[in-house]
Formats: sequence, structure tokens, C-alpha cells
Amino acid sequence: MRLIGDGGEQLGVKPLPEALTIARSQELDLVEVAPNADPPVARLMDFKRYEYEQQQRRKESRKKATQVVIKEMKFRPKIDVHDYTTKMRHVERFLAEGNKVKLTIMFRGREMAHPELGLRILERIADEVSGVAMVESAPRQDGRNMTMVLHPLKRPAAGRGHDGGAAKDGRKPPKPRPPAPSEAPEPAAVQASPAEES
Repeated sequence: MRLIGDGGEQLGVKPLPEALTIARSQELDLVEVAPNADPPVARLMDFKRYEYEQQQRRKESRKKATQVVIKEMKFRPKIDVHDYTTKMRHVERFLAEGNKVKLTIMFRGREMAHPELGLRILERIADEVSGVAMVESAPRQDGRNMTMVLHPLKRPAAGRGHDGGAAKDGRKPPKPRPPAPSEAPEPAAVQASPAEES
């Protein structure tokens, strides 16, 4: 077999008994790395150390892998000021932590006739968080729900607390404005399906 030293140096073609003797004399393992080659290739190495190094590399790879987490926040078309403000705090915190946020407007009953109310809320939210997030998925109607996905502009800094997304210069983001009350009248009965948002 063709023998390779621990440092990668070529030791030439050796019979198996001699290769084993060399491995024992250096307190190393004889590991076959290319059994299908002609002649087969074996390497002298500390196999336990090799396994340990491989395990450490896998750990480092997992640490560097980006873990995408999507948080969801649900709104109603006629949400009141208090609930809107509370939910916006959660949205800003999720974004500050580096998470994507899926916003869902839930329609029911006659609200289905006025999808523009949900669109108005989503556009307002996108405007309020424009300094820390971008719209990844534009608003779209999906049955009784309208959804939009926000993507944080940058990953959170190490050691950042759950402070609701305070800026690096110490300034806090502006407080969210409550949604404007609906001015559209509610019809007595609705038979038509809601218009699809483009």
C-alpha cells in the first residue's frame, strides 16, 4: 500500500506489516483513506485527535449557520389603539432580535368586503418600522386573512437586551400611531367575494 505520513509526506509503497510497524513505532493509527486506489492509500494519524477536530469543525459550522425564525403577529381590521400599540411593541422586539415577522390581518363577516382596511394597517406598520425592517413579502389576500412578511435590516448586536429595539445611539424608535378609524360604511349584506389585492 502507498503510505502517507502524519504530516502529509509521501513514505512510498510499503507492505502492510511494515506499515503497521511504522505506525506502532510512532504511536499512530494506520487509516486506509483510498481503498479503491491501486495500490490502496493509507495514512498515519492520531485517529482520536482527527475525530475530535472533525467534531469541533461541525460545531463551528452549526454556530455560523443562520437560524431563521419567523414570528407571527395577528391584527384585526378594527383593532383598538391599546391593542395596536401593544402588538407593535412585540413586532419591534421581534425585529430587534433579528427575527422575521409575519403580520396577519384576520377578517370576519362583513369585514371581508373591506380589504382596504387591512391593507391600510399593514402599510402603516411597514412605514413605522421602515428604519429597522424591510417588506420581504408584500401584502396579499389569502382567504379570510391578509398577510405580509417583514425582514430585519441587520442582525442584532451581541448582548442586546429586550429593550424593544432601541437604536445604537440610545434613541428609542417613535411610538406607533394608532390606525385611523374606518370611514367605510358596512353594507347590510355582502354576497360578493373580496377583491384580490394585486
